[in-house]
Amino acid sequence: MIDKLEFIIALARERHFGHAAEACGVSQPTLSAAIKQLEDSFGVLLVHRGSRFQGFTPEGERVLDWARRIVGDTRAMHQEIDALKRGLAGHIRIAAIPTALGMVAILTTPYRAKHPDVSFSILSRNSIEVLGLLENLEVDAGLTYLDNEPLGRVQTVPLYNEEYRLLISSDSPLGKRDSVTWAEVGKVPLCLLTPDMQNRRIIESLLRQAGAHVAPTLESDSIIVLFAHVRTGRWASVMPAKLAAVLGLTDTVRAISIVEPEVTHSIGLVVPHRNPLTPLINALVSEARLLAPILSGGDLPSMPMGKRDKKSRSTDRSL
Repeated sequence: MIDKLEFIIALARERHFGHAAEACGVSQPTLSAAIKQLEDSFGVLLVHRGSRFQGFTPEGERVLDWARRIVGDTRAMHQEIDALKRGLAGHIRIAAIPTALGMVAILTTPYRAKHPDVSFSILSRNSIEVLGLLENLEVDAGLTYLDNEPLGRVQTVPLYNEEYRLLISSDSPLGKRDSVTWAEVGKVPLCLLTPDMQNRRIIESLLRQAGAHVAPTLESDSIIVLFAHVRTGRWASVMPAKLAAVLGLTDTVRAISIVEPEVTHSIGLVVPHRNPLTPLINALVSEARLLAPILSGGDLPSMPMGKRDKKSRSTDRSL
């Protein structure tokens, strides 16, 4: 039965019978037969069929919902029993929005110091994709916005408030300022994240409220691409304050507070709404709760990265 439920989840994820079968390591006839057996056992159609996958019936959506719960609980049971035998060990998959990627190490580094037999995969995704991956059991946790769009059925741990800074050359007309307004930011040629990113939608909304026209000179789904352009001293961008601190500024680039209005958005850890959580994720939630008071206070935890930052700043000055 669990295998059949895994097939349903894979079909929801892939939206294609052949791709779902490939993801599950079975043939397409095997997957189709398993879903037909589920339909026979429930006495209802679960999937709209045609020349291709056309979606789930209302009954199929309910079965999918239960499948995610049952498969998630089954994985949690296996992991808990394994933890009792071997201690905390395994693999954690985390999806994070681009503006939070620089903060992931602050969570994973102390976690692995306590649990050295745990490894990680970190994915960069937009906020909608983070929630979709979590719902389909493709990742175990996410770092995303908590207060700007509906989150659905998840548990959350607020970590810090995202504040915004104008990253700009110190030689520019605004480069010597302590603060700028959103209206002033709107007059600067900007490089920004692509429109599918929630950070971009937030910035666009703030600029429009200030009466500015949004027309970035460069777009990318990579923060590294944006930061690399800003570091040339010939581009400007809007980035979260903590991200700018993690990436490290050079002598030629400043991070200037943006006011009128001063806006913040909550960033936090999201995990499945399940009780009990798997041992690995329960430990991750505990680590996030330890970090939250430090991050919300405006400070970054002291970690070995401090030495790297110093070296990085030295390298920056030599460029």
